[in-house]
Formats: sequence, structure tokens, C-alpha cells
Amino acid sequence: MIKDITLGQYFPGKSVIHRLDPRIKLLLTLIYIVMLFAASGFLGLGVGIVFLVLSFLLSGIPIKMMAKSVKPIIPIIIFTGILNLLFVSSGDVLFSYGFIKITYDGLRTMIFMAVRIVFLICGTSLLTYTTSPIALTDAIERILSPLRAIKFPSHEIAMMMTIALRFIPTLIEETDKIMSAQKARGADLESGTLVRRAKALVPILIPLFISAFRRAEELALAMECRCYRGGEGRTRMKQLKTTWRDYVAVIISLIFFAGVILLNIFLPI
Repeated sequence: MIKDITLGQYFPGKSVIHRLDPRIKLLLTLIYIVMLFAASGFLGLGVGIVFLVLSFLLSGIPIKMMAKSVKPIIPIIIFTGILNLLFVSSGDVLFSYGFIKITYDGLRTMIFMAVRIVFLICGTSLLTYTTSPIALTDAIERILSPLRAIKFPSHEIAMMMTIALRFIPTLIEETDKIMSAQKARGADLESGTLVRRAKALVPILIPLFISAFRRAEELALAMECRCYRGGEGRTRMKQLKTTWRDYVAVIISLIFFAGVILLNIFLPI
């Protein structure tokens, strides 16, 4: 069901990962992304996977949440895998029929890219699972604050990103309610040809867009009633502070990153 999608949700907790400075968590996420893309073989990719699994265990977030975070991008993974399988022509030929040629390198690239995308999404999802929207907004704003010297609206950009991320679960829940209501009225959303199923989405998209615009208007009105004027003169109840655990987390992530680089040099498998 669509309500099982957990993209953008926050799960409160008191684990080590939850208590990290959100700025450090953004840095760790960036290091993890670079780690995955720096890996040239499955061994290097495995180091990144071990790093992510350990992070999930330390956060207290169930491992099964990794599967739920991947659910929305399954079509993208399949499409990317097929492209790599068909258009990588180097290596030994495993199957050939007409213009279709599947090679060993194509199969290996398909698996490698699919695994990379899956764990890339899982790693970035862990950031939102363990960081509240307010903390994430403050972290993004503090990171972008040096750009204020060139009149860059760091607070507004951070606020827009966080609001968009915050409303993903809300829109998913709203979509599920609309689909259930349409099915109760006899709508068939799961059978028929691709064109018919696409047409069946129209009664879902129209009320969803109306609901989204209504929520946006209500949010804007609420912010205006509370005299919201951007980041100017804004104070924070909780100040962001780095502690020893933040530095330890950065050092550990750099050790894993160094392991990926060493594997690329000595064991590029």
C-alpha cells in the first residue's frame, strides 16, 4: 500500500544517531554518498553497505525500513538496470538475439548500479528518519549562512526544502485516502491497459492537487498570522552544538571512506 512509503518521515528516538548534531549528520550523509560513488567494485560498495547497516543498528530504526524507503523508486531502479543491461556491450556475450545482446559487463553493471541506488536512497532516508524537520532546517540554514554575504536567501531556501520534505508523508497519506474513497465508489485503479490505468489516476490527481494547494494556503496564512518574516531577528530555543560524539562519528566515517579508497587501489573487484 502507498501508506507504507516512509520517505520524509521522522521517527523520534534517543539513540546515538538521533543525538548527533544535524550539521554533522548532513556531512556524514555527504561522505556516505561520495563513498558509494567512489567505490569501483563490489568490495568497496560492501564497505559502504556495512557502514549504513551499522548506522541503522545504532539509530534503533528497524532494518526493514530500508526496504520501505526503496519502495517509491523501484520503477527507476528497474529502468536503470535495463538500460545498463542492454547498452553496455563490452565483455563476454551471455545472450544474443537480434539486436539484443547481453554481456557479462552489462549484467555486472546492472547489478552494481541497482545496489548503489538502493543503498544511496536508504542512506539519505536515514537522515530524515533521525532528524526532526526543525533541526534539519536549522542545520541547512547554518551551513548556507556564509552565502548571506552575497545576498543568498539561506533561511528561505532551508525553510522551503524542509517544508517540502515535511509534507511528503502528508501527501502520501492524503493520496491513500483519496484512492480508498475512489475504490469505495467503484473505481478500478489496478487492472486494464496502461492507458486505462493512467486515465484512472485523473480522479486521484485532481483532488490531490486541490488538497495540496489548500494546505499550502493554510500554512501561508498560519505563518503570516504568527508574524513570520523570514530569518531576520529569529531566535532558536535549542542551539546547535557539536560534541565529542560528533567528532568520533566523522572520524569513523572517514575510516570507512579510506577503506573504500584502499580497496579501489588494491582489490578493485
